[in-house]
Amino acid sequence: MAGRARGSARSLLAALLAPALAALLVSPARGRGGRGHGDWDAAAQLPPLPPREDAARVARFVAHVCDWGALASLSTDPAVRGWAFADVLSLSDGPPGAGSGVPYFYLSPLQQSVGNLQENPHATLTMSLAQTNFCRKKGFDPQSPLCAHIILSGTVTKVNQTEMDFAKHSLFVRHPEMKTWPSSHNWFFAKLNITNIWVLDYFGGPKIVTPEEYYNVTVQ
Repeated sequence: MAGRARGSARSLLAALLAPALAALLVSPARGRGGRGHGDWDAAAQLPPLPPREDAARVARFVAHVCDWGALASLSTDPAVRGWAFADVLSLSDGPPGAGSGVPYFYLSPLQQSVGNLQENPHATLTMSLAQTNFCRKKGFDPQSPLCAHIILSGTVTKVNQTEMDFAKHSLFVRHPEMKTWPSSHNWFFAKLNITNIWVLDYFGGPKIVTPEEYYNVTVQ
């Protein structure tokens, strides 16, 4: 009798938990900015990828829909001085639907990347559609050229007073958690001044886009 009772209890518990487990497996994670982080299709209808022939437009598209990227700088750490040092940073080029093309960051002097940039401001930033649903839905591996990504090189500088409000709004609307980060870390707004752009969205190698072509794109 006891064995049957335990079996019935386990069956009842499994039946009660099944819907919750299924929901966890199929529901997209909810994230920053009141929408699914990296899940624009579910919450805000990710627009279609621009024509691959229009590399400048593809670059602006990727820069706008991505919430983070990998920034590579030259290390000042004695153990790896002069070596490439990459770190994942949250970013924003503007509020959703109003991208400027300029990657903005919220940085602290306590970050190792910031120490690197203080000695040498040159850096390279990579952003990929692998962080959205685009590549998963089409079955593209993150390393596949079809999973579009962009590589931006330039210098990282502090944002001046003219851009301060826009940079703050751009970052906080998409990363509201930033508002609560400890003030003792002396956070400041920075941006990447882009000098070189490569777009990898198809086979045959990267396409080169000039900053002028990049910023002349009208984002819709």
